[in-house]
Amino acid sequence: MHLTRFELNPARRATRHLLASPHRLHGAVMKAFPAAHREPTEDGRVLWRLDQTPNQTLLYIVSPHRPDLTHLVEETGWPATSTWDTRPYGPLLDQLAAGQEWAFRLTANPTRSVRRTSDVDTKRYGHLTVTQQTDWLLGRVERLGFSIPPAVENEPDVTVRGRDRRRFARQGTTVTLTLATYEGRLRVADPGVFRRTLTHGVGSAKGYGCGLLTLARVRPT
Repeated sequence: MHLTRFELNPARRATRHLLASPHRLHGAVMKAFPAAHREPTEDGRVLWRLDQTPNQTLLYIVSPHRPDLTHLVEETGWPATSTWDTRPYGPLLDQLAAGQEWAFRLTANPTRSVRRTSDVDTKRYGHLTVTQQTDWLLGRVERLGFSIPPAVENEPDVTVRGRDRRRFARQGTTVTLTLATYEGRLRVADPGVFRRTLTHGVGSAKGYGCGLLTLARVRPT
């Protein structure tokens, strides 16, 4: 597995065009791999996340195979000064142990499935409120191999830092995604299950920038 970080240049027209549609960005990410390397494997699948601040636009990719982002550098980066950074993900995955605490960041598509009548297929609807989105994650952490320890006033140490609804065209239809970006602190409960969470993703819409959970050292308080 590999972890890749690439900074986009938001001043370029091609970058703005790409960022306007998760469908286009998905296509650009998948072009970083030959066709044989785009499908999920037992080790993991291609996951990506876009982190945007007023000062930086960063693309993170986790993948079973090493990507080649030459096309993105030429069209949306700084070709004369910088490329991308890819590092082995295995050393981090191998060091995970029960009881460890990590700071984390996750952009996900929190949804619920609703069946209006017995003869109609279920349909996914996005959770819209902060409470609904937080409860969605907390209700899944056990099966994802970790827990959220308490913070101030014994509340779970997780915050919804960003919320968005994205609408974009895909094959003649309009897709609507509800996005929530979570930040907080987690405690590893089952290292094997947690490794799979990190390499296979969380929730739905993984092809559109959702599901990639990344870790950082917990800062001393």
